[in-house]
This record gives sequence, structure tokens and C-alpha cells, in this order.
Amino acid sequence: MLGPNKNNLFPLVNYKRLCFLKNIIKNPNILVGDYTYYDDFENVENFEKNVKYHFDFIGDKLIIGKFCMIASGATFIMNGANHLTNAITTYPFAIFGNGWENAMEGKSYPHKGNINIGNDVWIGYNATIMAGVTIGDGAIVAANATVIKDVAPYSIVGGNPASEIKKRFSEDTISKLLVLNWWNWDIEKITKNIQNLTDMDINKLFQ
Repeated sequence: MLGPNKNNLFPLVNYKRLCFLKNIIKNPNILVGDYTYYDDFENVENFEKNVKYHFDFIGDKLIIGKFCMIASGATFIMNGANHLTNAITTYPFAIFGNGWENAMEGKSYPHKGNINIGNDVWIGYNATIMAGVTIGDGAIVAANATVIKDVAPYSIVGGNPASEIKKRFSEDTISKLLVLNWWNWDIEKITKNIQNLTDMDINKLFQ
């Protein structure tokens, strides 16, 4: 056995609230790696509903790596939510037309870029990730956190706005893990090393 089939929508028998996420995504601007799962209290179809203000004409992307764990209620706020902040008012006159359509002539709304989620990232219940944020490999985002800035690899963040609580490992170990990139191994090697991947002795992974 080499683990669950990455192409199965529901990898757990008789359980329809956890899916391998890439298999339900319809939006071409949401990119998800193998084995990343989403667990929803109600319906896994809620995931794309929780990617907010994601308008085709803007073209920004939500990019999620491999082996990530995303809990129910996780929300991603894309660039379509942005209003002017370097103006007297933030009100979006132009969208209403009727004589207001030229309000944004020569101007543009802020664009903070894609949301990039690394590999082996755990995003807790009801967390919110804002446009332009990069979350590094191996990071943990606590339940109810609101992430407005980048999260370093293998760090734990929580709060609103989210701040670093601690590093998961020493800087030396983090450097080694980022070189290791175990999520890019073939599934045979991952399966052979699952006991070591769920342990704390990184040296065993270099044997």
C-alpha cells in the first residue's frame, strides 16, 4: 500500500466532510497540490465559497502546496476586496455607474498579489488569510487567526492580527527541513518514511 489515492475526492471511507481539495476545485485561479485536504463541518463545496472577492477580471491566484491541512471556516480574502486607501474616501463610486463610472479614471485599486500557501501548512478553524500573504512551508496558523503579513516557514502564528507565537524547530533544523523538501519525494519514499516523518529525529530522514 502506498497511502490513499490522491485522485480520490473523499479519501476516508464513508466520510464526506473531508476531501482531497484539488479534486473539487473548479476555479482555474485556485491551484492546489496533491494530498492537501479540506475538512468542513457542513459541505466541502464551501471551500470555493470561502475564497472571497475572487473576480476573474483581476486575475489573482490562490496557490496552495502539497500535504496541507485546512480546517472548516478557513477564509481567503482576495484582491477584489480592496478599496482606495490613499484618497479622501474609500467608497467605490465607479461600480455603480449612472454618472459615477469615471470615478476611477487614471486610478487603480490596490493589488497586493497572490496568496501563496506553502507545503505541509496547517490552517486552523476559522482562520482568515488576506491578499498578498505568503505562508511558508511547515507553518501553523491558529484557529481564528487573521493573517495580514507573511508567515515564516515552520513558525506558529495566532491572533488578530496574527503574530508569531514561536518557531516549531531550531533555525538549524528548519534550514535542513527546507532543503529536505520531503513533500516532493515520490510516494514510495514518503510511505517508507512515515514513521520518521511523524517523529522528531530529522537525521533519520537523511539516511
